[in-house]
Amino acid sequence: MAAITHPLHSHTLTLKHKLTFKTQTPCYKFKPTHKLTISSRLRAAVIGGGPAGSSAAEALASGGVETYLFERSPDGAKPCGGAIPLCMLDEFSIPQELIDRKVTHMKIISPSNLTVDFGKTLKPNEFISMVRREVLDSYLRTRAESKGANIVKALVTKIDVPDLYNQSYDIHYSVGNKMKKLSVDVVVGADGANSRVAKAIHAGDYACAIAFQERIKLPDDKMEYYQNLAEMYVGNDVSPDFYAWVFPKCDHVAVGTGTVCSKPDIRKYQQGIRSRVLPKIAGGKVIKVEAHPIPEHPRPVRVRGRVALVGDAAGYVTKCSGEGIYFAAKSGRMCGEAIVKASEGGYRMIGESDLKREYLKQWDDKYITTFRFLDLLQHVFYGSNYAREALVELCGDEYVQRMTFESYLYKKLANGDRWEDFKMVSSTIGSLIRCKLMGKEMESFDPSVLAKFV
Repeated sequence: MAAITHPLHSHTLTLKHKLTFKTQTPCYKFKPTHKLTISSRLRAAVIGGGPAGSSAAEALASGGVETYLFERSPDGAKPCGGAIPLCMLDEFSIPQELIDRKVTHMKIISPSNLTVDFGKTLKPNEFISMVRREVLDSYLRTRAESKGANIVKALVTKIDVPDLYNQSYDIHYSVGNKMKKLSVDVVVGADGANSRVAKAIHAGDYACAIAFQERIKLPDDKMEYYQNLAEMYVGNDVSPDFYAWVFPKCDHVAVGTGTVCSKPDIRKYQQGIRSRVLPKIAGGKVIKVEAHPIPEHPRPVRVRGRVALVGDAAGYVTKCSGEGIYFAAKSGRMCGEAIVKASEGGYRMIGESDLKREYLKQWDDKYITTFRFLDLLQHVFYGSNYAREALVELCGDEYVQRMTFESYLYKKLANGDRWEDFKMVSSTIGSLIRCKLMGKEMESFDPSVLAKFV
């Protein structure tokens, strides 16, 4: 998408308008006394043009805030499985033509190659949408632009954080060989796991996984196999603490893996998943190789002053499943709407307490329990091969499948049955114990003897 040339005030913009501040934040030295007049709207910079940034920019611009969306590589594509839940299509008005594949079948394959069909409980109108990030991201940026956001194709190099509460944030960025500066009232950091915005406000570090993915164009007969099928593989050969995947795209498959604890060995694990799926991808041609950091938990600080972090920059990627697209877009929209609400449509200055109340508290109340629960599941099921065998065994249970898909597809806790929940917990404990015992017995076997039975 072509960037719009826009007069971005390359000089330092002084706040000539008068400001009204709703609260005083302790990190600033002086209490402001000015008012923001109607003739001068709140100005926001959104750094990063993925689903989080674009959704934030759309909400801000739609709500009357003067909005600038910075994206350095509009044509780039983040390495990503590309799965989005069914509810996102309606909630974010995603057109059907953006969907490459509608996955109605999913297989989960254990370290011993036990295979479970994980789509038996899907209803006829239910599916998992597979998209390409370059297609989805471009659409969301274009829509934000149509609502009034100014798209800036530029690399943000520095953010000056003010010492005084009534001073602006200065965004330094490069366009071509020229350095420019834009002064704004509010900053939304949507610039990924290596967020420059997060560094500017000293938001703290978090553990990151590395995701590695190859896009492979398959012969027609092999692509037919993956027409509406996605596969997940677990095992020490493909990842010591995550899973590997084969996800279908428009005319190719994405084959990838990820890890936190053994990032230098990521290529070894990628070779592991390639070996596991070799008969299914034989004759395929690699058309793109991608790698990217993925956050493992929310940052220690997600709001400071008049700066808020969203998406990967905030750490909103779930453990266990590695889902991030929906939570990126949702956090961006919630943050944008919170700023609009607190600023009364862009006519009033906001403070840190506003962002914490209207954005951060709302987000945590809605989703933090989900993130903690999936963190627990990853620790339980991804730590060893016997636990992964237990996970795959459990996934064969239709009640487990129904509860999982209802929660994933609609992003709300499914209404369970207490007796079934009790049986599920009992089965989980039983599977873990059984698979651990079997794992120890298997380890004592001579591999050459075991091979005769495989």
